[in-house]
Amino acid sequence: MFKVSRLTKAGSFALLGALLLNAPPGASAQASGPQEAGMVAALLQEDRALERYLDPAAGLTVEQAVSLALERNGELLALRKELDAAHALVRQANLRANPMLDAGGSKQLNGGDNSVMVAGTLPLELGGRRAARVLVAEREAEMRALSLADRERVLASEVRGKFGEVLAEILKLGFTDERLNTSRRGYRLVAARVEEGRTAPLERNMVLVEVNRLLSMREAGEGRVQVALLELKNALGFRPEEPLRLRGDFIELIGVLPSVAASTERALRERPDLKALRAAELLAEAQIAEARAGGRADAALTAGYQRMRQGFMVNGIDDAGRPAPVEMTSHSVTFGVRIDLPLRNKNQGAIEAAVLQREAARDRREFFELTVRREVASAHARYERAARAMEIFRVGVREQADANLEVIRKTYELGSKTLLDYIAEQRRFYEVEAEFIDAVLNTYLARVEVGRSAAAQEFSER
Repeated sequence: MFKVSRLTKAGSFALLGALLLNAPPGASAQASGPQEAGMVAALLQEDRALERYLDPAAGLTVEQAVSLALERNGELLALRKELDAAHALVRQANLRANPMLDAGGSKQLNGGDNSVMVAGTLPLELGGRRAARVLVAEREAEMRALSLADRERVLASEVRGKFGEVLAEILKLGFTDERLNTSRRGYRLVAARVEEGRTAPLERNMVLVEVNRLLSMREAGEGRVQVALLELKNALGFRPEEPLRLRGDFIELIGVLPSVAASTERALRERPDLKALRAAELLAEAQIAEARAGGRADAALTAGYQRMRQGFMVNGIDDAGRPAPVEMTSHSVTFGVRIDLPLRNKNQGAIEAAVLQREAARDRREFFELTVRREVASAHARYERAARAMEIFRVGVREQADANLEVIRKTYELGSKTLLDYIAEQRRFYEVEAEFIDAVLNTYLARVEVGRSAAAQEFSER
């Protein structure tokens, strides 16, 4: 362990290191020099860190945070683009098959005979092919939409949870700030009594050690606030350097919630992830219909035009006395039907695969329904126990610890208790207060989990 006398001569330490480490626990009644006096003065300067993180008037509420996250989160933006792509595929599936045009001709190598042919083909898409194709595309788009809705539900609960975690760390920091400033004022009081000779210098040094300890706790607490705030910014789609201050509290944590049966019924009816599994069954049904349609007979209409030009010799001469050739041109129209006969390939493998996929989707959906029931029951049980624990802690621990601290303070002022007794009791109260904030946070997170598992209204709408 380092000696304080060594640290006081280390000029490379920053001011914070000096404040944390250089306050001499064994100092005399007066500061030994202007440098130490200046550091003690800086150490005792009060600071309000909460103003950097909380704004009761213009801060961000939890509902605003959820709205921002649903609007700006990069993953949701990508999912929305994928949903738009799925809708575009539905429009594509609705389009009819294009007609086909064939053109060709022939030319006699050693003569003047030639022909030109143009033919067109129009696929009919018999057997419900187009309707089956459209239905499959619509089911896939429905699954995309439900996946997006489920991600929004999960993200909303994550933002609410992170908001509560940040708020709890801010409350702990505020409590530490309050106690730190109280200890600083106490130090000034004890220092004045030491100057008057009414108290031994040891008490002033003991209070100074406590101020240093609280200052160390405050720095660590502010670090936890900043880390939690960065995680919240990431969920909201904020850059790390963007300013963000919050507004809110944990009031009305304990309220009347729907019964487990009502929450389970709503979850089975409204949860997007369960709806997506049901949509997967419908998609498998559509794929079965598409595979069967592909195994039926199909036909296409064909029509064409052909022009043939032929030359041949006749018993005649031209003006030059040479044999005169004669050309004949014929025109013809062709039409017909081309039929695709599924004699060997009737899409047997595709139909079997689609049937198996439907059975797998059904099994997955039935198992997930059990999981949903378990999640709702677990969330309710967690909330009920967390709320009870918080109330027991508030009434039986926190209030009693506060009363104990007040008794020790008064007995210390009367001389019945030592300063060490008062400081020890004060530390116990700090620990109790931090544990109480954790209990409040656990209750809040449990309530968020109830809303998430039951697909409560705030998680299903913006």
